Amino acid sequence: MDLDMAQVRAFVRAAEELHFGRAAGTLGLSQQALSKRIARLESLLGTALFQRGGGAVGLTEAGRRFLGPARQALDSAESAIAAAVGPDRPLRLDVWGHLYAPMRTLAQVAEHAGELTPGHGRDLPSVTAALLRGDIDAAFGRVHPPLHAGLAHRLVRLEPVDAVLGADHPLASEPALRPDQLGGSVLWAPGALDRLDFLHRFAHRFGIPTTATTLNLGLAHFLAEVVDDPRRFSLLPADVPLPDVPGLRSVPLVDPTPLYAWSLLWRTGSGHPGLNTLTTAFAAQAGRNRWLEYDPARDWLPEPPGNPTAGKPGRVLPAVTRL
Repeated sequence: MDLDMAQVRAFVRAAEELHFGRAAGTLGLSQQALSKRIARLESLLGTALFQRGGGAVGLTEAGRRFLGPARQALDSAESAIAAAVGPDRPLRLDVWGHLYAPMRTLAQVAEHAGELTPGHGRDLPSVTAALLRGDIDAAFGRVHPPLHAGLAHRLVRLEPVDAVLGADHPLASEPALRPDQLGGSVLWAPGALDRLDFLHRFAHRFGIPTTATTLNLGLAHFLAEVVDDPRRFSLLPADVPLPDVPGLRSVPLVDPTPLYAWSLLWRTGSGHPGLNTLTTAFAAQAGRNRWLEYDPARDWLPEPPGNPTAGKPGRVLPAVTRL
């Protein structure tokens, strides 16, 4: 009897989640495709692995016996692949949050980060699925809960955020703005707000009742839409290079200054040597450029770090954060 590792992986993930929909999402599959893989495995084994009924999913006795060896089989398969590929392969690194230009931060550490192979992730869920499948080794972007238990991350940069608005906006001539001064404006977002965690939390925290969304067709197009309406504004990390859009203004936010948190994300237990090289390069760059300074009396983070130094002004945050 030859086991199909894709079917075994589907079983293990479903057994861990006890929810076919969630398990399918972490593997980047439809629920129907995951169910078919498990059904084929059960047919091959000649026994049911799951109890189904009433909307609940549970393991049968055979499923409970099969789970431990199935995990070991997956570990052995991954070890065999790693042995065949060799320890010298480039680190496969993906990014998300493309409108906020994650590559400009990576460019500052690339010289000391070892050999990297970039990917083309679209958002945190798609990158999470790629990490859990083993398609990539690490990813870079903004991490927010809930995060899968099989992943870990390291905070590497806290970047101040500016308001971007058109020259005809009533606040365009201000040298700086408090976030709550934008309460009468329209927060313009490049996609559904429930998928844009940072903008969603900003609007909730600072009382921005009016939001509107558009398609993400690139930064220049997005900012041209902001400028088109004097009621609109949006947010961008302060170091994002702005395209040449006539009438565009960028105004610093203060009291508090919102911080956009960039993190390195990887699968727990990943043994790729390039991961240590990359995290070391990030730590060195963060130290040189004070990337991890956070003062809760001056700054705002959607998820304030839970650590002993978080409440002490001017202190540098520890680099490792785990969700």
